[in-house]
Amino acid sequence: MERLLDLDAIEAELWSQLERAPRERGHGWRVGVLATGDGAGGADARSVVLRDVDRARRALIFYADSRSAKVRQIAARPQGTLVLWSPALSWQLRLRVTLAVRTNGLAVSSRWARLKMTPGAQDYLSPLPPGSPIDAPLPERGSREHFGVVTAVVDAVDWLELHADGHRRAGFDGRGRRWLVP
Repeated sequence: MERLLDLDAIEAELWSQLERAPRERGHGWRVGVLATGDGAGGADARSVVLRDVDRARRALIFYADSRSAKVRQIAARPQGTLVLWSPALSWQLRLRVTLAVRTNGLAVSSRWARLKMTPGAQDYLSPLPPGSPIDAPLPERGSREHFGVVTAVVDAVDWLELHADGHRRAGFDGRGRRWLVP
């Protein structure tokens, strides 16, 4: 890709790349790290798989087990940071997001209908919450009652490009677009 020089073009391209990421298994932004507050004054971070992007709403979608610590943390404090790195672009995004979890309704049911016949469905069918100690792998599976859809509305983007001709950084948020010191 040709190096973009205009902030409007960079913002448009980063959203285009975000839209591609859930559909392209090898895209660097398909899996990112989501950090949330742990309730004890610290932070907790984990990998999440980007499942969908709604550019018009500036929303990113991923899935979670409704019994997970991540979901409890989001309920207590819905702000988080999602970090994405693309080796192909040499672009890092730090996205400040407002998070919400849904466990019922049409949006959840329709996503579950697409997911339930895939190996990924097993992540939400365990009779025990994520992180529970066990003596051996669990053969028993439950229902979709633990499947949740997390929406992350992007409040601000911190874009960083690493490049041999010089690194560049920009911010995109409600105050507009601006260049930043890398």
